[in-house]
Amino acid sequence: LSTTMVYSAGSGDLTLSPESNASLLPRSKHTLSQSDRVQSFASITFHLPPDPREWGLSLYNDCKEPDDDLHNPNIRDHNTWGPDRGLANIGCLLVLGIGLITLFAGYPVITYFTRTALSNQGGFNLGGINASGQIPQIPGNLGLIDTDTPRSAYTKPSWNNGPDMQLVFSDEFNTPGRTFWPGDDPYWEAVNLHYWETNNLEWYDPEAITTQDGYLVITLSQKDTHNLNYQGGEHFMIYDAWNKFCFTGGYIEASVSLPGVNNVVGLWPAIWTLGNLGRAGYGASLEGMWPYTYDACDVGTAPNQTFNGLPVAATQGGDPTQGGALSFLPGQRLSRCTCKGESHPGPVHSDGTYVGRAAPEIDMFEAQITGNPLSGQVSQSAQWAPFNAGYIWKNTSENEIIPNPSLTALNTYIGGVEQQATSGVTTTNQGCYEGETGCFSVYGFEYITWVANNQVAWTLNVAGMGADPVANISARPIPQEPMYIIMNLGMSTNFGTVDLAHLPFPVHMRVDYIRVYQPLNSRNIGCDPRDFPTADYINTYIEAYTNPNLTTWTNDYNQPFPKNSFLGQC
Repeated sequence: LSTTMVYSAGSGDLTLSPESNASLLPRSKHTLSQSDRVQSFASITFHLPPDPREWGLSLYNDCKEPDDDLHNPNIRDHNTWGPDRGLANIGCLLVLGIGLITLFAGYPVITYFTRTALSNQGGFNLGGINASGQIPQIPGNLGLIDTDTPRSAYTKPSWNNGPDMQLVFSDEFNTPGRTFWPGDDPYWEAVNLHYWETNNLEWYDPEAITTQDGYLVITLSQKDTHNLNYQGGEHFMIYDAWNKFCFTGGYIEASVSLPGVNNVVGLWPAIWTLGNLGRAGYGASLEGMWPYTYDACDVGTAPNQTFNGLPVAATQGGDPTQGGALSFLPGQRLSRCTCKGESHPGPVHSDGTYVGRAAPEIDMFEAQITGNPLSGQVSQSAQWAPFNAGYIWKNTSENEIIPNPSLTALNTYIGGVEQQATSGVTTTNQGCYEGETGCFSVYGFEYITWVANNQVAWTLNVAGMGADPVANISARPIPQEPMYIIMNLGMSTNFGTVDLAHLPFPVHMRVDYIRVYQPLNSRNIGCDPRDFPTADYINTYIEAYTNPNLTTWTNDYNQPFPKNSFLGQC
């Protein structure tokens, strides 16, 4: 039986034809050689010549192709690779390994030791955003220095013959329509409360403050609100919920046009500074803090500035309206006498005692109308505690310097049971009231020289507040606390007569700019400096700083004063 075996390459089928001479009968495996079988099968199946060499390629093992070394490298040919290729491979692996180690291990270590600390510009976090995460939204004004401040104002000579000073903060108020509700502005915040501490006649409302025509405008108007007949504005520069900018030392100035006219009494415009551990308008935060500036452990820290009836100067020769008592203050809450383990923001002296902390006050100015005939003056002062006997400080010619006595004189008010005051009264430019020519005058203070009408008004040297053996107290230093800025316009009979019948409501205090300078070698801005920290303490007692209805630390807030070693409480 014979047939033809035909392979169809397209279908993969194998068929037999009767004409094939190939036998399908079993053959002995030795009948044909391997070569013969290949030739026979290929010629029968694919109709190819029997010799594979005629196909155009070789299927034999003895035929070497150009790429055989890649598929089956011969160990005998290792010399053909050469050492360069091996070194290149090893080098490449080393480079890759070192690169990976540097990226994931070396880079973090290198960056840690070579990074540069980023400035917080006196605020919080990177770039100077405040504690609530806000950044300025004023176009082009993203830093502490207003971009509208002229370059000529970036440096200023010292009023006290010290080193030149550099601008560290400014606000030119050129952007119109700014608002100052909490969270509206990165640097300023207007309060919404009644300033009961000084018996003000108005309610402070953020609506009373805006920017217009290149000025900050604070308005006092005759308006029924919160059971009061007048609405005014108080403008805080504060940190955290209020601490947004503080400074320690240096010089602060403002260009101001005063409200009303120069011959009608009753308005109380002011720009002043306060230590950051006390918040103006929040009584609980101020009890035992204002107006202390003291770092000694003695009777000056005690309630009423007396212990066991002594010294005599604390009980007689003081405030004539209070039977001669010198002080009604509750004692310094955060004194150097604070017992170990009591609540205190620190820091600690080398002898283990706490640094005395407080909320001192320095006023750039409080404007007033007095005299006969009536004319405008500014009172420029600092408040102190504990008090000298009879509130008489060492106002010798070395400690009290008044360059022009025809313009400036010491204030006749020197203190009472709640404060001691060192104050100079200066006649200001009578045209710089909104009802007159509306001009602007420059006021300021450099620790602790006061400036009015852009010239030195008077200087208080620190020796004037030295120790007083009659009152048994130590020296009161010039405030070293971080200070924040307050601007307000109000009325109070505590400050003098209020002539409601003739005040031309609404009245406006306009501020062209406010600027802060510090010496190049002693820049100190921020509300939580290392030497005088405030943040942790404020956060611990945050309700006292945010609830104006808490008027006292002990009774309303129900917090104790820390124990005092001088009083034998440790």
